[in-house]
Amino acid sequence: MSSRRTSTWTSPRAPDVTRRGWVLFAAMAVIWGIPYLLIKIAVGELTPVTLVFLRTALGAALLLPIAAARGGLRPLLPYWRWVLAYTVVEVSLPWFLLSDAERGLSSSLTGLLIAAVPLIGAVVTWLTRGDDRLDLRRIAGLVIGLIGVAALVGLNVSFRDLGAVGEVGLVAVGYAAGPIIVARRLPHLPAIGVVAASLVVTAVAYAPLALQQLPAAMPSPRVLFAVGTLAVLCTALAFLLFFALIAEVGPVRATVITYFNPAVALLLGVTLLHEPLTIGALIGLALILLGSFYATRRSSGPAAGAADRTWRPWAVAARYRRERLRRVQGSGK
Repeated sequence: MSSRRTSTWTSPRAPDVTRRGWVLFAAMAVIWGIPYLLIKIAVGELTPVTLVFLRTALGAALLLPIAAARGGLRPLLPYWRWVLAYTVVEVSLPWFLLSDAERGLSSSLTGLLIAAVPLIGAVVTWLTRGDDRLDLRRIAGLVIGLIGVAALVGLNVSFRDLGAVGEVGLVAVGYAAGPIIVARRLPHLPAIGVVAASLVVTAVAYAPLALQQLPAAMPSPRVLFAVGTLAVLCTALAFLLFFALIAEVGPVRATVITYFNPAVALLLGVTLLHEPLTIGALIGLALILLGSFYATRRSSGPAAGAADRTWRPWAVAARYRRERLRRVQGSGK
């Protein structure tokens, strides 16, 4: 399959999951579950601004040449305003807020709170006049999910950490809004080009403050490893692997990894950072995942499933493009 076919948001869906698809799926389920652990380690010695700068600068250094070689940058120019909007709500602000929040919250709790993103995505899509209808099943899913969030916050967060919880809430809103921008304004653009441009813009924006906030002494090897892994594995390589996963199994199946990432974050936080494993965390995670399933699942059949309503942009964009293609074919153009 050519790079042109596999580098857009709307790669075709493979009919069967191959062994390679399962390997990619397992890798992504883990890779996008570990950033919370790495962020928690890094903010012990780096400011959030510096961390975001280092993460995006290193990630951009790896992805930008690949995007340029595949011709993924030039098509972005006419849509630079929407690319910038996507960058702000999906990368620039969320990654700073996430880093700042983890100075007070545990990595496992942060990962669990982010699990509520599909719930917010369902609401944002409905509020912005998407084609989602809030029927009884979806409303029940939202209520279940909100109860899960309440269990997480009420049983695990002290009053002084409510500000950090609010920051994670804003991150979730950004992660829900970004895919809508992609679906409605950028569905035809090369995915790797949009991601690379987002990393470059964010790195440039944070550079002036980040360079002023560099630590006086060299960070510990533990922190350097966390930053390098966050940038190389969880940012640059993760996106390349995810694009390969989409090409292998399709956007519908690929987005199922979003239900595994919080569990990985919880497991790593408890085992490696010795964060507490509470009843509230387990109950909250179960309710959030159950609520997300019902709030984002289509009633037209299991094939549509969770993915058409998940917060990942490739799934939303795929649906948008299919509908637009049907309209064009129906008009005889």
